[in-house]
Amino acid sequence: MELYRNYLKNRNFGKKRATIAQREGASEGTNFGMTLEKHTHPLYPFFKRFFDLLFSLSFILIFSPIYLLIALLIKLDSKGPVFYVGKRLGRGKKYINIFKFRTMYLDAEKRLDELLKKDRKMKEEWEVYQKLQNDPRCTPIGKFLRKTSLDEFPQFFNVLKGDLSVVGPRPHYIYELEEKENSPLRKYARLVLAVKPGITGLWQISGRSHLSYEDRVELDSLYYKKQSFFYDLYVILKTIPLVLISRGAI
Repeated sequence: MELYRNYLKNRNFGKKRATIAQREGASEGTNFGMTLEKHTHPLYPFFKRFFDLLFSLSFILIFSPIYLLIALLIKLDSKGPVFYVGKRLGRGKKYINIFKFRTMYLDAEKRLDELLKKDRKMKEEWEVYQKLQNDPRCTPIGKFLRKTSLDEFPQFFNVLKGDLSVVGPRPHYIYELEEKENSPLRKYARLVLAVKPGITGLWQISGRSHLSYEDRVELDSLYYKKQSFFYDLYVILKTIPLVLISRGAI
């Protein structure tokens, strides 16, 4: 939390964040596909899509040997498919399928339920971060993939498909909006779900998993106002060294 406060203070985000929240509000009855052009250059959506396609296709071609190596390691490590496909919320509250390399055992949810029932500290950690530092659901190779963010490489296929962008808010779980009454996502849904989710974004370059769940959603909401082609490039350039040193990843 201290890291988050310092981040906002150093970049004068505190006042702007409050202004955005008050002005834009958030409710489930909002028109999610709202006036993107109001806050960006009219050609921005075109250039963003062109960049997404070019960047993702180049990335997949260059790192195709890594894709194949990871697939082999996953098959040797544990039973189950190479890829994990999970439903998330896309732009306009549309349901989308997100591709990732599988990092968990097939009985992952059962393992989580058993752990949270018997370990109070782990339950508190889950409630605050929606993540666990030592997640018993992860396979040995899965822990490495998450630490290095290699598990997210297949999401570039989502970008080619048009469900994701390279830069944007994180793709949120459906239950975060529809099942959790006090979810921070409900508060900021109008902003977060007004744009395509991204592989990387503001919270990934400002603390990642060290931030609380609420802080991450709040940072996601700022992207709607800050988005531009040069800001996207800034986020990508900031993401690269963080991934290389595995900073803040779980």
